[in-house]
This record gives sequence, structure tokens and C-alpha cells, in this order.
Amino acid sequence: MWSSEINGLRLTFRLAGINNQNFLMRDEQTGTYWQQVSGAAISGPLKGSQLALVHSDELTFATWKSEEPDGAVLSDVPEHVSQYAPKDWDVRMKRAPTVISFPEHGLKDRDLMLGIQAFGASRAFLYEQVIKEKLVKDHVGSEPVLLAVGSDNQSVRAFRNRIPGIADAPDFYRLTTHPGVLLMDEATGSEWNFRGCAVSGKAKGACLEPVPVIRDYWFDWRKYNPKTTVYGRGR
Repeated sequence: MWSSEINGLRLTFRLAGINNQNFLMRDEQTGTYWQQVSGAAISGPLKGSQLALVHSDELTFATWKSEEPDGAVLSDVPEHVSQYAPKDWDVRMKRAPTVISFPEHGLKDRDLMLGIQAFGASRAFLYEQVIKEKLVKDHVGSEPVLLAVGSDNQSVRAFRNRIPGIADAPDFYRLTTHPGVLLMDEATGSEWNFRGCAVSGKAKGACLEPVPVIRDYWFDWRKYNPKTTVYGRGR
């Protein structure tokens, strides 16, 4: 998700085409073309500009609703419902051929990855592997990170593995015995929820720094992150 404002100018974007099977946007104000996956202006008056990232999560509706019971949901536009992607869109796309391919690390072009671009580095995590492991403790660049799977066993969030006031990266463990509690850290013995905030223990009230995660197909992530490393498949 990207901010629609840049240098004080609010832009309105429209679908302009596909570039290497990735969405291209064109803004009405300047006619600049923008790459969806990177938020970068690739052609036009604002070429070289970069949209600001807005932190967002991909969650199941049940998980989101449990955290935001008063949250609003964007309704369908009745006259355009027939143009929306079908419910099995992801299943169909899994079989669709790609125009570019990166047969590396034993990955398939349409393997679903969780990509992190932060701390001066890019790293990808196979979604199915993260779901299986439930809690991934790793590094992106030189920074320790956590990828935690929610209690719905589908939603994933990433955090910088640094507790305020604790010098070293703490060791975290996954809990399944207390409702609303997902993790416990060894350093303080505190319990943490899926938002990355401590709800009990010495660190109560502290929150881990969230790290943006993009869910993307391997071929697309690799195209726009050529120096990416892959978790569990060598650095």
C-alpha cells in the first residue's frame, strides 16, 4: 500500500497496463507511470520518484474483526461486481504461465512468498513454510526479525526482534494456551499478542516494531528484488 501524496501533490491513479505481469499505474495529474510492487515512478514527469509506503497487513477477516470490532469494510460497487475477480482467482493464477522466470533455490515461479525489504536488504520467506513453522526467527540484513503466524493459522505479521530496554535480541516462544496471547519472550517472561504488544510481564505496554511484509509470487518478488536472499535456502 502506497501513499497517494508526493511532494504535496495528491495523485489519482488508474490502471495503465501490465509490466512483466505486474500492475502499472498512471496518475491523472502528471501522466507518470508507477510500478505497483515497488511504488517507483518508471516513466513520465516524476520518473525517479518514490511513493511512501503505508504499513498494512493481509489478515483473515475474522482476525481483523477481532482486533477492530468497530472497523469499517469497503462495500462492493453493485454495477461493477461482474468485473471483480472470482473467489477462486488465486487457484486459477497458480496455474497461469509467467513471462519471466527465475528457477533458483528450488522455487517455482508462482510459489507464494512473504517478502521483506528493510534494513538495507531483501529477504523472502516461502509462505507455506512460515505457516508450517508458526514462528520464524531470522535476520533481514543484520537485523533480527520475527515472523509470527496468527491463531487463525493463515495471517502473518513480521516484527523487529528488539524489546525496548533490552540490548540483545530476545528469544521468543509461541504459546497456544491463553486466548489473546501468541508469544512469550525469554528475557522478560512477558506475554505478547498478535499485534506485537506485551500484555503481561515486565515488558507490559511495550510493542515490537512492525516490519512491512508483501505477499507476492516468487517470480515477481525476484524480478524487483534481484539481490534477495531466501529463508532456509542459503543466504
